[in-house]
Amino acid sequence: MQPNSVFYAKRHRIALPEPSQSYEQDAEWFVIQEDNGWKEIRFHDYTAIFEVAGLYEQLFYETLRCDSPRFIRELLGRELAKAGVDPGELRVFDLGAGNGIMGEELRELGVGCVVGADILAAAAKAAARDRPDTYRDYHVLDLTKLSAQQHQLLDGYEFNALTCIAALGFGDIPTACFRTAFNLVADGGWVALNIKEDFLSARDNSGFATLIKESIRSGAFEVLGSEVYQHRLATNRTPLHYAALVGRKRADL
Repeated sequence: MQPNSVFYAKRHRIALPEPSQSYEQDAEWFVIQEDNGWKEIRFHDYTAIFEVAGLYEQLFYETLRCDSPRFIRELLGRELAKAGVDPGELRVFDLGAGNGIMGEELRELGVGCVVGADILAAAAKAAARDRPDTYRDYHVLDLTKLSAQQHQLLDGYEFNALTCIAALGFGDIPTACFRTAFNLVADGGWVALNIKEDFLSARDNSGFATLIKESIRSGAFEVLGSEVYQHRLATNRTPLHYAALVGRKRADL
């Protein structure tokens, strides 16, 4: 699915590695043609990607068929409907918001208040450029190093929902960051996230398998809907599967 954005008129010349070549997900790369030749960019170099309007969408959504924001929005919408909750009642903290694609999906769902956060200034700048009416506010901050003033600011939103899409497990958002975001949500609030299957397995060394499984075991996170689905294609054109989880926060982590 391609996000509903308005700046796709300019097409970028990009190329992926040959399909016969396989890379770990955090080592994937592509090249883009610039005025002085071809430039190689790693997929996780989000600053470089966000600086070019439309590149993120062309690479991940058009070329590699990323479907996570739409998928999570629909899963969250179904669970809200089952619980008789109006999406307009949600005050959502969108963690790792990037240039606002998940925020856009939330607004389409009917959520009235979405606050974005990302550690990258380039992400905030891209969100303001690409989706200027999506977020009530957008904060550039490190949740592992919040000042008392920043914590008070976030508490003031009285969040009752958290989304974190395609941002967990690769070091972009560590477990301590996710824990802080989770704990900002009021008890009884909603949580929607996705994570690569590998980070929920016994092989995981990111800490997320332990954190998420313990949150479920302890009852802090009550999972209401979960599904494994195709997040996007890898550069070798094979599917990357993620687990989507939607539920309610019952206690702090």
